[in-house]
Formats: sequence, structure tokens, C-alpha cells
Amino acid sequence: MPSARPSRSRARALSTSCRFQPVPSERDLFANFERMRREMDELFGDVFQRSAFAPRKRAGFTPAVDVSYADDPPRAIVTAELAGIDADRLGLEIQGRELVLTGERRAIEREGRVYQQVEIEHGPFRRVVQLGADVRAEEAKAVYEDGLLRVELPLAQPETRRHSVPIEVAHASDDPDAAS
Repeated sequence: MPSARPSRSRARALSTSCRFQPVPSERDLFANFERMRREMDELFGDVFQRSAFAPRKRAGFTPAVDVSYADDPPRAIVTAELAGIDADRLGLEIQGRELVLTGERRAIEREGRVYQQVEIEHGPFRRVVQLGADVRAEEAKAVYEDGLLRVELPLAQPETRRHSVPIEVAHASDDPDAAS
């Protein structure tokens, strides 16, 4: 007889499916693919976990991020939801057009407690955020406050300076292979 209590991942799927999501504008249609991929992984991952042939679920979790762009000054802004994580356990790298966020949320073990429900994910994580523009990594600034990490990355300006390239004209007499 099946248990009346839903599995942890099923409870998480139920809780996330009840949230209202704003309808994206036309220009944001492609911005939600990563979120959709993660949600599908959660949905189908639950089905595969019940199978005897399923690979084991990886440890850790994937923090939610928002990526936006501002005009004055031109910059990318990445905000990551990292509540309950110590700042000294976070890592941040910029590799080309990718921002790599690493860290770990430690589980809080309380003796003498029997849990009815556990939804707060913990463990190590590594999140790679694709940026839609080149950035000046050496000028990036990051602030961690109230469980949110906000990273501002100034956009690299395309080079507007013109450079003329001289064109050399080859003469037939300069070519050693030319017949005389």
C-alpha cells in the first residue's frame, strides 16, 4: 500500500507548481529556457528516481538566478538566491561570457527532532550562468546581503576605433616564379 506522505521531490514539485509565473514578453521568450530545463529535470528526475535502473541523484542543488542588463552605465546584473549560505563558502569566477558560481549550503542537524517535511535543499552546488555580452571581468563587483548575491559586470564596449590596413600591390617582376 503506498504511503500517504508524498516524497520529498514530489512535495517540492507540488510547491513550485502552485506559484504564479508572469507571462514573458516577446523579447524574453529565450531568457526562460534555462529555468524550463531545470524544472523539467526536476519533474522527470522524480520519475526516473523511482525506477530500479535510474542513476543516483547528484548531491547538492541549483540556486535560482536572475540576469538583467542596465544602460547607465552599461552592465550585466546577476542576482543569485543563496539564503543560508556563509559568504566564505562561496566562489565566483568569470570565464569569457560565463559566470561560474560555486559553494555549499550545510545541512543543519538538530538532535532529537523528527522531521515531517524537508524541502530546504543543501549540499554543494556549481552554477554556470551564460551572459549575453562580453564583460570586463576585472571590474566586476559582488555584494552578498540578506541571502542574495548581486554581481555587477560592466559590459565591454566594442572597439570603435578604425584602423587602416595598407594594401601591397605585387608586381610581376617581383615574383621569382614569373616567366621572363
